Amino acid sequence: MHPVIAKTFGGLTRQYYFRQFVFGLIFPALIIYASSQSPTHNALKAEAIAFFAINTVLYPYSRFVYESVVDFIIGKNVFFVNALMLLFVKIFTMLICWACAIFIAPVGLIYLFVRNSKAC
Repeated sequence: MHPVIAKTFGGLTRQYYFRQFVFGLIFPALIIYASSQSPTHNALKAEAIAFFAINTVLYPYSRFVYESVVDFIIGKNVFFVNALMLLFVKIFTMLICWACAIFIAPVGLIYLFVRNSKAC
């Protein structure tokens, strides 16, 4: 594998990437299901499918950026909140990270490249 690819796309652990990838599959699955249930039965365009695929592949890196920023801001503090509110906020942030993955993930990929370049 090319060193740049290994330092960027290979920068997350397999367990973390797989877990976030599975969560990232939820949104395109819901969109595809909803579009298949519409009364007009409009097929999704190839551009939409490509957008879904790119965002789903990049979602783990987008989520990595989000979690890194939140960890930096919050640190080791613990907050006690309503579980339903926490679930809503979690789903909302997952949706934002997935929908904007094409824009957020490059930040994470650059960070992983720099971090893994210093480690060598």
